[in-house]
Amino acid sequence: MQDPFYTKQKRKKGSSLLAADAWLDSSLYESAQRMGRGWTRLQDAFSVFRVSGFKRLFVEILSDGFSFFAIGCVLMVALALPAFNATALGEFNRAEDYSVVFMDRFGNEIGRRGIRSDDSVALADMPDYLIKATLATEDRRFYDHFGIDVVGTLRALVSNAGGDSSTQGGSSITQQLAKNLFLSSERTIERKIIEAFLAVWLEWHYSKDQILKLYFDHAYMGGGNFGVVAAADYYFGKKVQDINLAEAAMLSGLFKAPTRYAPHVDLAAARGRANLVLSNLVAAGFLTEGQVSAARRHPATPVDRAVDANSPNYFLDWAFAEAKKIIEASGTTGNNFVVRTTIDTTLQKYAVDAVVSTVHEGTEQYDVGQAAMVVTDTQGAVRAMVGGTDYGKSQFNRAIVSTRQPGSAYKIFVYSEAFEQLGLTPKDVITDRPVCIGDWCPQNYGRSYKGSVTLASAFAQSLNTVPVTLSIKTGRDTIASLSHRMGLQADYPVTRSLALGVASVSVLDMTSSYAVLANHGYKTPAFGITRLSTLDGTVIYDYDPDAPRERVLSETTVANMNSMLRGVVTGGTGRRAQIEGVPAVGKSGTTSSYRDAWFCGFTGNYVAAVWFGNDDYHPTNNLTGGTLPAIAWQKFMAYAHTNIEIKPVFGVDFTPEPTIVAASDAEALETEQEQRPPSLTPQAARKLVVLADMFKSDLAAGGGKVEARASVPTAVEGL
Repeated sequence: MQDPFYTKQKRKKGSSLLAADAWLDSSLYESAQRMGRGWTRLQDAFSVFRVSGFKRLFVEILSDGFSFFAIGCVLMVALALPAFNATALGEFNRAEDYSVVFMDRFGNEIGRRGIRSDDSVALADMPDYLIKATLATEDRRFYDHFGIDVVGTLRALVSNAGGDSSTQGGSSITQQLAKNLFLSSERTIERKIIEAFLAVWLEWHYSKDQILKLYFDHAYMGGGNFGVVAAADYYFGKKVQDINLAEAAMLSGLFKAPTRYAPHVDLAAARGRANLVLSNLVAAGFLTEGQVSAARRHPATPVDRAVDANSPNYFLDWAFAEAKKIIEASGTTGNNFVVRTTIDTTLQKYAVDAVVSTVHEGTEQYDVGQAAMVVTDTQGAVRAMVGGTDYGKSQFNRAIVSTRQPGSAYKIFVYSEAFEQLGLTPKDVITDRPVCIGDWCPQNYGRSYKGSVTLASAFAQSLNTVPVTLSIKTGRDTIASLSHRMGLQADYPVTRSLALGVASVSVLDMTSSYAVLANHGYKTPAFGITRLSTLDGTVIYDYDPDAPRERVLSETTVANMNSMLRGVVTGGTGRRAQIEGVPAVGKSGTTSSYRDAWFCGFTGNYVAAVWFGNDDYHPTNNLTGGTLPAIAWQKFMAYAHTNIEIKPVFGVDFTPEPTIVAASDAEALETEQEQRPPSLTPQAARKLVVLADMFKSDLAAGGGKVEARASVPTAVEGL
């Protein structure tokens, strides 16, 4: 029998659930009723806007129009976001590269590199017919539209629909400028929409004249030229202010298709396009047929832009790379720069003549096809650079790549470290005998041994066992470290054969390394730029010749090394490098299998390193550094030291003969040399050497006639 209390509680709980269910049902019903009444009231309220018949059709069309307009606005804003981002940055597209004008050490222009760009000419200074020709061909309503030429766009659409494949387009000058300043050259609908937004933005922020000036300065004109100023100079060798109507028409025809109508690519097409521009001038009412008839009869002729064989092109390529490093490090904006270099065009001609003539003389006998040379003064300024025998055939600069082994020319690092670390001198005796490091046992060139020899003699004869013995005593790591401090920049493995020059070096770095010995032991890196400035003269970089230099070698070591290098030239493997009346010093180098042959050395005036070999690394026919490289080195130095003051070499017991100059002409000659760069060609220099020998013989035989004939060399120097 159930408990009465339990039964009572159960009934009470059931009643509560029933009450909750009833409340929920009634609440839902009342809510539905209220919603129905609300909807009815809403329908009643909107019934006053109900239309029928023709009015309904009009309202539906208007309603859908507003809907699509709203959707279109949202879509256009989404497409315009890239344009907003482009203008928010406030930066125009940078040109693909820098434009650099190079000057030699005397201030004469010697070449250009990179793009050609120049924005220095104001719009008011440009020829009126150039402006009119551009407007007549590109955008006749430029001064009337708001950035988008609606009429021109419709005309282009009709023309394209009719199958017209001409270069006539629908983009206004402002739209073209927007593309040049902010966008890429891709042809898509999205880009055209962004271009339109940017064109309107340009019209809001710039005047018409400013837009036209920007267009003239930033348009690509073919041949690596940006802007009409650079194009006028490149194609016609003129300032843009000086071009005639025919030349202006040819330039104006380049805007739409510069690669197709560039005169150096297709002169006939360029002239045909220019004739169309002249017709546009007449059709637009800017000029009459009579005014353009002379330009039709005498079309423009571009200047020849073939590679100048006398231009120091290898040097310019290297200097351009160095200039870009300076510009980027400075954070300078802009693209147009002027660089004053260290190159001496006369010495450059000497170097090219010495290298090319020597290669040609030895090609058949030694099976050698290439050579390179770098010349600096004793402070590191590059005076000449030859990166190969023919720049027109190969622009690969063999003077700056660290891919060759120097052979025995590397031994200056071994002996210098031995002098520094062990306190040795050239007169110290060492035993030339077999030596091994593990299972590697190097041999001398003649496979024989000299026994007890002085270090000076071992160096002059280029014995191999002696530097290997020294490397064991000093440690090879210290030798490698010294080589990098002296000038070698490329990293290379420190192997057992390091003392024999098994390392990757460049001709440029070897020149810098030998320059340390020419410069009393101070670090002397090669450099080719003394000043870098913008077109308006703002100086970005200025070389400081008085900047402190790091001492790499002691003066004692330098004197010892220089005396031994002198012994190489006077009685060792470098005898072919001797120059009468000049204290020449140097070291030859030959690698295994005769793949590379070197001669590196210096005088009191110049430092030079020469390399001979083949691009494909195939061995030469027993070519050694003491033959062709030494001959080329001697040829250059003989030219370079003609009629100059011969300076002594530190540590070398040699007294140069004084240059004979009449006392009355000495001051005038000195002034002339300061104001005018040397202009002797290699051929003239050879004749001058012959004449000098004749004068010496006559002077020696004439005795008292010295003063009477002393002024003759001065007259010859002006040849």
